[in-house]
Amino acid sequence: MIGFLRGTLVSKQPPLLVLDVHGVGYEVEAPMSTFYLLESQSTDEVKLLTHMHVREDAMLLYGFATEEERLLFRLLLKVNGVGAKMALAILSSMSVVEFCGCVTQDDVVGLTRIPGVGKKTAERLLIEMRDKLKDQALLQTQTTQTQSEAAKPASVDVVSSAVAALIGLGYSLQQAESLLAKVDTTGLSLEEVIKQALRQVKL
Repeated sequence: MIGFLRGTLVSKQPPLLVLDVHGVGYEVEAPMSTFYLLESQSTDEVKLLTHMHVREDAMLLYGFATEEERLLFRLLLKVNGVGAKMALAILSSMSVVEFCGCVTQDDVVGLTRIPGVGKKTAERLLIEMRDKLKDQALLQTQTTQTQSEAAKPASVDVVSSAVAALIGLGYSLQQAESLLAKVDTTGLSLEEVIKQALRQVKL
């Protein structure tokens, strides 16, 4: 198993990262929270915690900025009906803290805002994740995960990146552009642009 990768970031196209580790290019899929953190770094050399997902037809690597995110991803994979794609969408749509909050508050509505998560899946997540989170003490980490980033102008590049990120979450190009059209992007960072767009999702 590959526990982590440290190398030079050569490509960022949500949800895919390409990391050059001593001349070998690793393709790693990552949640948007990891992309937000990478946006705030001044160096191209990064370290990603990884999870290797083995299927009959492929071996995939998923990368995370924090141990809490990787742990939550692994716990989500154990929920019936939740695959790697949905687990990544969950982590891209809300932080570990926000997800734990939904679980403790039985917030079905909040979970159904995530692309691909219907009411039945949301209810299953609440039931199955409650005990899993307690066992792993993730519910006690809610106040420890705080990531801040200075607001940046919403340039064309930021909006384009937001479109790509929404497509990576499962929206079509038309849906992504429609969601962003409803957002006042002035002065917003990539993270805030995407969060504002996701808030436009109608239940």
